[in-house]
Amino acid sequence: MLYVVVEELIPEMSQGQHSNVGTVFFAVGFSVMMVLDVALG
Repeated sequence: MLYVVVEELIPEMSQGQHSNVGTVFFAVGFSVMMVLDVALG
């Protein structure tokens, strides 16, 4: 679900040859942020 939201809200990420890289790194960064929030919070 996060993938679809990022693809639709940030259209610049879905342009070009490597269109999935930005979206995947956004999802990884979001997941790391949530893990750190739970672990340290």
